[in-house]
Amino acid sequence: MPRLYFAVPGDIEGRTGGTLYDRKVMEALREDGWRVEHLAWPKSFPFPSEACRDEVEDSLAAVPDGALVLIDGLALGVLSGLARQHAERLRLVGLVHHPLALETGLAPNIAAEFAISERDALACCRAVIVTSQTTASIVEGAFGVPGERITVATPGIAVARPAGAVQRRPGPPRLLAMGSINPRKAHDVLAQALSQVADLDWSCVIAGSPERDPETAADLVLQIADLGLSDRIALAGEVDEIEAAALYANADIFALASLYEGYGMVFSEALAYGLPIVATTGGAIPEVVPPEAGILAAPGDVEGFAQALRLVIGDPAKRAALAEGARQAGAYLTGWDRTAAVIGASLEKL
Repeated sequence: MPRLYFAVPGDIEGRTGGTLYDRKVMEALREDGWRVEHLAWPKSFPFPSEACRDEVEDSLAAVPDGALVLIDGLALGVLSGLARQHAERLRLVGLVHHPLALETGLAPNIAAEFAISERDALACCRAVIVTSQTTASIVEGAFGVPGERITVATPGIAVARPAGAVQRRPGPPRLLAMGSINPRKAHDVLAQALSQVADLDWSCVIAGSPERDPETAADLVLQIADLGLSDRIALAGEVDEIEAAALYANADIFALASLYEGYGMVFSEALAYGLPIVATTGGAIPEVVPPEAGILAAPGDVEGFAQALRLVIGDPAKRAALAEGARQAGAYLTGWDRTAAVIGASLEKL
């Protein structure tokens, strides 16, 4: 039975895309016969305290010589010194959801520090797993990781795929946005764009944790109220997989204005439910959302996003065509067993 130590910062049961990916991969690898030991690291990454660094150092020191260790990039990217320390003793593998330096809202000096540290940390890894070809290109081009050491393992479907086409209820279109309330998800752009199509009949649910960035969440509540949309935009908070499945099934349009995504699992979930999508070209989103299934605006472009919303909300024929494109694209999406198989094959070579 092959053995893997999988280091994940924070709550493994969390609903962030990265944590969900890690948990599903861990479960699928175990089903494939791997003995996966979960190294539960502090949630403070990528800004760990000295105490958290000490805890991580003790965790790695306890791993036996020669062990295969997969480390989530949220932690690995700021642990270049520790990676160098253990590079010869352990078989280190990095898992990059998206580079730390590309997180929205970072001060330029912090982004530069992250870029240098992550480059150094990845140089200590014998292989790097990424979730999209976009991220693979960045890891190779900007971080200098040889292409032959990079494996693209796209996420599987995180919600139960409906057996057939979802039957939509009559009435005004219901929009769904799924993502933690933080600057990168740009729910403020969505709200502003929705205010520009307030003459149309629609409702919207934004599902995502307000606790990861309380200041941004509070600002969003005030913005929605100032725009006079409190009766049309509902904030559902963080939802579990069953609740998420119900929201997808009850929606008519998926709309998320993310400024950047290393993959964007919520978009593949929306495709699985045959939802037409309004999104942006940020990061790997165009890899996930084909032109037949959605309309993409430039990141941060409120006017462009509003125009896309107006077309999809106001034109039932266009909405139906995009829904069919989404349904067809969703039919080709694979499960987490395939993701784990790709990762497992890469790890077995080490």
